[in-house]
Amino acid sequence: MPVYQLEETIAFPPPQLAREDGLLAVGGDLSLERLILAYQLGIFPWYSPGEPILWWSPDPRLVLYPDELHISRRLARTIRQGRFRLTYDQDFAGVIVACASTRSLNRPGTWLDDQMIEAYGRLHQAGYAHSVECHQGDRLAGGLYGVAMGAVFFGESMFSLEPDASKVALAGLVAALRKQGYRLIDCQVKTEHLARMGAREISGDMFFTQLREGLTINRHELRPGRWGSPEVGR
Repeated sequence: MPVYQLEETIAFPPPQLAREDGLLAVGGDLSLERLILAYQLGIFPWYSPGEPILWWSPDPRLVLYPDELHISRRLARTIRQGRFRLTYDQDFAGVIVACASTRSLNRPGTWLDDQMIEAYGRLHQAGYAHSVECHQGDRLAGGLYGVAMGAVFFGESMFSLEPDASKVALAGLVAALRKQGYRLIDCQVKTEHLARMGAREISGDMFFTQLREGLTINRHELRPGRWGSPEVGR
């Protein structure tokens, strides 16, 4: 399959035309309108500093269904002990910067550059991008962020500065999403960490079908906006 060159018009080729490695298109921008359209189509940006913007839609797709989250006995014990305190949308900037910093340490050439951080900050201000913060005392010990639309949450990145902090954040996210009727968490590509917590790969066709369904479920209830309480209340 060819890789498509995007123009100024905010549009994408059908995601099913992505290459075998998931790469669909190159170029364009990270404007709010383009990012919203990308997620609605099951497309996300992922590139390294110095590269043009690359847009991806992998097949198969790693997803986590909220009812299939696997919490190990060790993680359940950590949650019961109350070692961490969770908040929602209280420090989006802190979470995304920490995700970028930990990726830079572990994987030089992180994809979360200033342009990406600013773009997801705009998504957050518009009520689409959200964060879960995991605190140990007054310290931000872990967390995650992603994009929510309809009944679908698109996970983007997580970080952990203490053992199990990011797992606790994920468990808190899933519990909150389940209460609000979310159907699907898009985890993009397979990692052993997420697979151990219950995520599994599905075909692109199945993903796009469930994405379309998820975007039209309870749209009047699952509207954009800041998350507040652990129940993801507005």
